[in-house]
Amino acid sequence: MDYREAGVDVEAGRAFVNRIRSLVRSTYRAEVLGDLGGFSGCFQLPTGYREPVLVSGTDGVGTKLKLAQQLNQHDTVGIDLVAMCVNDVLTSGAEPLFFLDYVATGKLNQEQLAEVVAGIVEGCKQANCALLGGETAEMPGFYQPGEYDLAGFCVGIVERSELLNGSQVKIGDVAIALSSSGVHSNGFSLIRKILSERGFSLSARPEALDKTLGEILLTPTRIYVSEVLSLRRFGIDIHGMAHITGGGLPENLPRCLGKGQSIKINLNSWEVPPIFQWLAEVGGVSQREMFNTFNMGVGFVVLVSCEQAEQAISWFNSQGINAKNIGEVVEGVGEVIGLPE
Repeated sequence: MDYREAGVDVEAGRAFVNRIRSLVRSTYRAEVLGDLGGFSGCFQLPTGYREPVLVSGTDGVGTKLKLAQQLNQHDTVGIDLVAMCVNDVLTSGAEPLFFLDYVATGKLNQEQLAEVVAGIVEGCKQANCALLGGETAEMPGFYQPGEYDLAGFCVGIVERSELLNGSQVKIGDVAIALSSSGVHSNGFSLIRKILSERGFSLSARPEALDKTLGEILLTPTRIYVSEVLSLRRFGIDIHGMAHITGGGLPENLPRCLGKGQSIKINLNSWEVPPIFQWLAEVGGVSQREMFNTFNMGVGFVVLVSCEQAEQAISWFNSQGINAKNIGEVVEGVGEVIGLPE
């Protein structure tokens, strides 16, 4: 017997690394030391920081991968993987520096996983972070043919004096919602249940929607890094940020607040995208459950003073991100006021 007969093709693994080498190199920043293929990746800290703080984050894509594998479309979930990590790191005020990925599959399909890596590369370019390395694990018997799983890890940097931790947030600060690109990468177990039990295929195009369900649901998670970091350089003092992921607004908004604070929002201040309205209607999902599961059109929230709110909203809109004033910080016990009950 040999390893190949057991289901692991070491030669194919080497060929895959060589295939993606140029893609990975295209993300390198000046601080990257060495090249792909070592036991570890090396990154020199950028100059100019007095008290640099490293900020880390890790995440996956969840069962959205099932849809990508059903449709045999793998070029967007890599963007999702990067987005879920870099957007989290961004909430501390940090600039993402480098990213690592972990790909596990039953049998290495170079065409399939090259598409995945191309998406990861695109996500890293959008976030201006280096794809420093990764791991591809071939695990026969653990995953079914054609299946794979993804995990990512990101490290960012911020000056200690600019680290956001909730202490900067003030009563009266305005909550600015940045529009999501769609469902992003949360709630897909519920989505898949709705589609399965109501008999909808991913190729279906319901009357209320302008694309097929597959096209809408595989739209990658928006990456907010460039626009938010540029806003800070533009002179807007950001007091807090929240990435709206699993748990929606109720769970994620309070995470950026200080002690004794809540956020009061106006549900009529933004338009909920049609896909969420369709899922609620077809699945018979209550509005409370929808807001507890999905982003409902709000992918990221930035807290700024009321004096700078209009300027910040105008700037985001000029960058192609629809921004809305959805509420304000009030005294409270760390909750979101105004959501469906």
